[in-house]
Amino acid sequence: MKSTYINLIIFHVVIFILFSCKKGPEIVEPSYQAPELSLSEGELYDKVLGMLVGSAIGDAMGAPTEMWSRENIYSEYGFVTDLDTMIREVSPEGIWKPNLPAGGTTDDTRWKILTVNYLFQEDTHSLKSDNFAAHILKVYQEYLLHLNSIDTLDVEAYENALLKVNWLKEWAKVSKPYIEKDLYGFEKRLSTFYGGEMVCGGLLYGPVIGAFFPEDPQKAYSEAHKLALYDIGYAKDISALSAAMTSAAMSQTSQNTDLIEVLRNIDPEDYYGSRLVGRTSYRILQTAFQIVSEFKEERSVSSQEVHLDYGEMKWDESSLKPIFLKLDLHLQDMPFHAGEIYLQVLTAMIFADFDFEKTLIFLVNYGRDNDTTAAIAGAILGAYYGFDKLPVSMKRQVLEVNKKELNIDLEKAAKELSQKIMSRYP
Repeated sequence: MKSTYINLIIFHVVIFILFSCKKGPEIVEPSYQAPELSLSEGELYDKVLGMLVGSAIGDAMGAPTEMWSRENIYSEYGFVTDLDTMIREVSPEGIWKPNLPAGGTTDDTRWKILTVNYLFQEDTHSLKSDNFAAHILKVYQEYLLHLNSIDTLDVEAYENALLKVNWLKEWAKVSKPYIEKDLYGFEKRLSTFYGGEMVCGGLLYGPVIGAFFPEDPQKAYSEAHKLALYDIGYAKDISALSAAMTSAAMSQTSQNTDLIEVLRNIDPEDYYGSRLVGRTSYRILQTAFQIVSEFKEERSVSSQEVHLDYGEMKWDESSLKPIFLKLDLHLQDMPFHAGEIYLQVLTAMIFADFDFEKTLIFLVNYGRDNDTTAAIAGAILGAYYGFDKLPVSMKRQVLEVNKKELNIDLEKAAKELSQKIMSRYP
């Protein structure tokens, strides 16, 4: 026991030295050989664009009712099956323009674009967490400079600039000490990040990392785990798994089962080896399967039909209410808790048999942090099906509104990111 304490002290001393030194020893990562890419350049672009637009569709479907209760959603919008206008106030993490037309998006799409812009500057084989933190801090500082440069009595201009500053404020607090290798400062800021809640930080951009390493979920997981430096606890594992699922979806031959197997089998950080607790993300997956299984069993027993076809179940408020109530039993204190979001995303995808529209309809109508859950599922399934197979009217609307109203060109981002990915292959 005494030797254990001595080893623990030595470990913490080594960590302190590494973080305290401004120029610590350079970490040499093992060489990486990308697997041969089976996708053509056109197929890759279709899937990268599918990931970005699929996420934006989910974001846009949930944005009008973000954080609303189911009762409020139904009373104002009815059962949501399409894009709706946003009659809501602006907020740093929400919409930046009031009363956006249908197809407008929130920070869930902004985070995808911010990450894409970071990847343009990064090495194609290995990502660096300090570079990612520096990129976030750089964008934050640009927002600050713009805010400080406003020399007008126009209150709206000031408020718009302040929205951007507050969006990255919490992230900048963590980024600065991390870059400076200030162990105490980083630990303090990370522990108070959004009040110390286990928020879904890395889940906002994890699918982009997965798309950056197509058909290589193990690598996607490892790289996303490095960049999940704003997450605490098993939220890091969940964020990395969202990247691994997206990577597995970036194949023309992938099946639903392949995405699920990723969640079971990929664990380079050895979360399964955690003593007493084990791997929380896997227990969440088991819970999702259990919820769906219980619903099917209860529906089969209560139904008067002799031959019940679950696949033909009517997709409406009354039909989904029983499974929504089962999910309610697993709610956390905060709707943006990473574990809660992960459970809702997995339950929806499994329940909908990985159907793109049905999965998003499930999540948006369930409520809570529904733009984020739908954006995550939309990104994974968008990569799985590709842009060409996404709902025509919704993808056109999202592309147009984001470009015209929000200056977000998803097609341009997808094209440039695809080219960056292809440069990895001879």
